Amino acid sequence: MAEPRCTVDIIIHDPGDRVLLVERANPPHGWALPGGFVDPGEALDGAARREAREETGLELEELFQFATYSAPERDPRGHTISTVYVARPAGEARAASDAASLDWFPLADPPETAFDHGAILADYRRFLETGERPRLP
Repeated sequence: MAEPRCTVDIIIHDPGDRVLLVERANPPHGWALPGGFVDPGEALDGAARREAREETGLELEELFQFATYSAPERDPRGHTISTVYVARPAGEARAASDAASLDWFPLADPPETAFDHGAILADYRRFLETGERPRLP
């Protein structure tokens, strides 16, 4: 088995209580949180800002680290460990890089997602309601 790879995902949450999801242009296809692999020598928060810019054209405000997800089966391409960030958008969203398209969805009713992003959004909704961070294995 290959060693795990480090990734970041970003919950971009707007004041209208919506989240921005990208429709992936590359496999696995489907709606997903913006994000991607961390480059060598790159800090996690820097990777989150870069990935958001590359996939959505947005700058991020009020960025904070939410949780880290590491289940080996979370990504069909191989074992990834993803640190998830939350941020507010700054600028106008536009699909770029490996995003086929993007759209805003109500946080309370997102579409079916790729990877474990539906579970991540459920954890985030629970956090907003209770203030408790996810308890991950």
